[in-house]
Amino acid sequence: MNGKDLTHGSIQRNIINFSLPYLLSYFMQILYGLADLFFIGRYCGVDSITAVSIGSQVMHMLTVIIVGLAMGTTVVTAKAVGARDQKAVAKAIGNTITLFMAFAAVLAVGLLIATGAIVSAMSTPTEAIANTRIYLTVCFIGVPFIVAYNIIASIFRGLGDSKSPMYFIAIACIVNIVLDWILIGVLNMDAMGAALATTISQTISVAVSLLMIKRNKAGIRITRNDLIPRRDVMGNVLKIGVPVSLQDGFIQIAFLVITIIANERGLNDAAAVGIVEKVIGVLFIIPSAMFSTVSAISAQNIGAGKIARARATLHYATAIAVVFGLVSSFIMQLYAPETISLFTDEPRVIVLGSQYLRSYVWDCVFAGIHFCYSGFFCACGLSIISFIHNVLSMACVRIPMAYITSASYPDTLYPMGWASPAGSLLSVIICVGVYVYLNKRHRCL
Repeated sequence: MNGKDLTHGSIQRNIINFSLPYLLSYFMQILYGLADLFFIGRYCGVDSITAVSIGSQVMHMLTVIIVGLAMGTTVVTAKAVGARDQKAVAKAIGNTITLFMAFAAVLAVGLLIATGAIVSAMSTPTEAIANTRIYLTVCFIGVPFIVAYNIIASIFRGLGDSKSPMYFIAIACIVNIVLDWILIGVLNMDAMGAALATTISQTISVAVSLLMIKRNKAGIRITRNDLIPRRDVMGNVLKIGVPVSLQDGFIQIAFLVITIIANERGLNDAAAVGIVEKVIGVLFIIPSAMFSTVSAISAQNIGAGKIARARATLHYATAIAVVFGLVSSFIMQLYAPETISLFTDEPRVIVLGSQYLRSYVWDCVFAGIHFCYSGFFCACGLSIISFIHNVLSMACVRIPMAYITSASYPDTLYPMGWASPAGSLLSVIICVGVYVYLNKRHRCL
């Protein structure tokens, strides 16, 4: 069994070595998504741009949910690796394949049936309806490959290997850009070309990863017996993955609600909020990487019975996230206007965006903390805690505060920007409180 043993050596080095490939993978996923919009914007009309933009939002939400479910596979596999139980590793991987093959098939069929309803629910402009339907139909056909890639990536990360998923997404990214140019720029296939480029590139990426596994480059040996559904194995995968998936889905819904609140303030405010969300999305690469890193490394160490190393991983990762968050926040206090002006020349949008960014960016500090703790709870098999604190944060603080501050301060976005850090602060309080409680009870910790 290949992969990397994360139960020995420098904890700091393990965190850095595991997280860096993840960071690059995340960056390439962002580039991957921007490629379609770039070529559509260059070669096609506004209706196609709108169609691909709406379709991309739907596919992003879908991908986020799939990635959340896949976290269960990462943790279960990592624990088995840490325990040096190769049979358990094989059963975890085999049952994951069986479970998600069925899930992918049902999901693809369901989405294809519901395509029209989804287009309508997104309030798609009349001019863009046809292209949006085409884009989503082609992408939905490729859903099994999206599921396959993310599951394969989760398996490798559970084995301690974060580099192989990076190579797979790199292949998909390069193929997607080339196909976008051919299908959109040369063949004028419009939104269908963008969707085909995405689907074909994902298919090729999955094919390469499966070829690697077949040639035993990954050290994975799966028998037919490992594919037989086991209630306990699938239950453990879903016990961790479902809460994370639901949590990520609710977070995306919260973003949509806050976007709607901003849209009601007018065009300039909506544009400012949209730009800041893109900036924050880039800055959140580090917290997101820490979540996955803590989950995988801590799970291996818990599986090996090295609880102290698991705790130390949490503490080091949290320190990295906090330092990054503080540095980013201070930089944005100084250079917020310059950052916003990278995306627009409109003076009013720059002013509003700078206000929103200067308060919102502090979320990098607090989110970085609760992302690390959430990753640790997932490693402990307690992802439900992550789900609960995120739902409470959104329902009790983030959305209500965004609404109240938007209504109370119509001339500035600065107070509204504090809604996200305030929500994350509540999550931090809950996470630390639960961690201390579990530590006293000697549960998992």
